[in-house]
Amino acid sequence: MPQEFIHFINQYGYFAIFALIFIQEIGIPTPIPNELLMLFSGYLSFNGTLNLYLLLLTVISADFLGASVLYTTFYFFGPYLISHKPKWFPLSTERINKLSGKIAKRGLGSVFLGRVTPFIRGYMSVIVGLLHIKPKSYVPIALLSSCLVTCTYTLTGHFLGPYWEQVAAKLTTIKYGIFFIIAVIACYFVIRYFRNKKFKHASTATQETKPLDS
Repeated sequence: MPQEFIHFINQYGYFAIFALIFIQEIGIPTPIPNELLMLFSGYLSFNGTLNLYLLLLTVISADFLGASVLYTTFYFFGPYLISHKPKWFPLSTERINKLSGKIAKRGLGSVFLGRVTPFIRGYMSVIVGLLHIKPKSYVPIALLSSCLVTCTYTLTGHFLGPYWEQVAAKLTTIKYGIFFIIAVIACYFVIRYFRNKKFKHASTATQETKPLDS
């Protein structure tokens, strides 16, 4: 962690953490990935600098609100923004169309999976907004995925607190390890969702084709 960011977080606490996560979540890049920021914040809750419960509320709120702002913006102004896309925006039109096609084909399960997948999770809000998926469908997915991702990283930093000096030298490796764990959890929920949906559809079809008793 760069010293200036450590000083910023130590000076402004929860506000600094909220601002850094929120800014990155709305698509503006920062020098520190949110994953590393949450790990470090978790460590600060271990050493007593921050309260763990207030910290969890902060990181969840920042991630969820940032995703909601991005979703709302592209829900109402998507076509205009895509046609006037800023140079720093990392998704090409081709990539956006490809992701949109996958969501349209695979449904809401793929939205949840995308929201917990590294590198594209922040931009799922863009795709969902462009597809005009209704808030009642998107908001629960966004909130659940925000809780899963932010709590996993923050609690990992908290529980690794006693070993932080050794951990700090291997933050990148740990980050990708957590990526893998979250991806496995997400795949489990998505597979379970589609299995339940398939079972429900099969049960409905069986009931419809069952002959009536005379």
